[in-house]
Amino acid sequence: MHKLGMVGVRTSWRTLADGEFFCPECGGDRNYRRRTGKRRLTLLGVPVLPRGSAGPVLECSSCTGHFGLDALDHPTTTRFSAMLRDAVHTVTLALLAAGGTSSRTVREQAVTAVRASGFTECTEDQLLSLLAALAADTGRLPGTYHDGRDGLDPCGTALAIELHEALEPLAPHLASAGRESLLLQGARIALADGPYTGPEREVLTTVGTALSLDATDTDRLLAAAARTPS
Repeated sequence: MHKLGMVGVRTSWRTLADGEFFCPECGGDRNYRRRTGKRRLTLLGVPVLPRGSAGPVLECSSCTGHFGLDALDHPTTTRFSAMLRDAVHTVTLALLAAGGTSSRTVREQAVTAVRASGFTECTEDQLLSLLAALAADTGRLPGTYHDGRDGLDPCGTALAIELHEALEPLAPHLASAGRESLLLQGARIALADGPYTGPEREVLTTVGTALSLDATDTDRLLAAAARTPS
């Protein structure tokens, strides 16, 4: 209650929903209550006149701080980790689709990247099975471009859409270094068996765009990765 001598303002809160969010004050995942309230003028502690509504706000169950509903736009730590895992997984599949799976070093690099992202039990067979399922689902089998050329058309299929769906929601929550690191992870997969192919470069360019990297930064990073000994 805000006191003004004998007169004050008291807010009576009502809980509408609850859940988990990333608390800006605590700096971690916490439970919240979504609350709305009514303000009343009080005289000697007794409510006498309405003074309008308050909220809605998110009230942290730990620090009891009140935050705007936009705090829900920030993913929880658990959700962020899942988004990052999915992003690495999707980028890896797109690059395998673009460059093929005949190279053992490429397959090993792909599995290493996916395991490091959190899918610790990932195997080559699982990645190859997913890739085959994606090819069948899009109606284009590996070895066939939509314009008749040889090879899998990665950015003309559902993979291009999946890249944007996996990366664009993640980009605002990654620092520049994090977005660049994700692109370079993909570059290492593409370079595991030699220089970028055209389709691999196309996928990596799509990755850079979806991560909100400038085209010049994407080109610079990919060029630097190609000059770095594996």
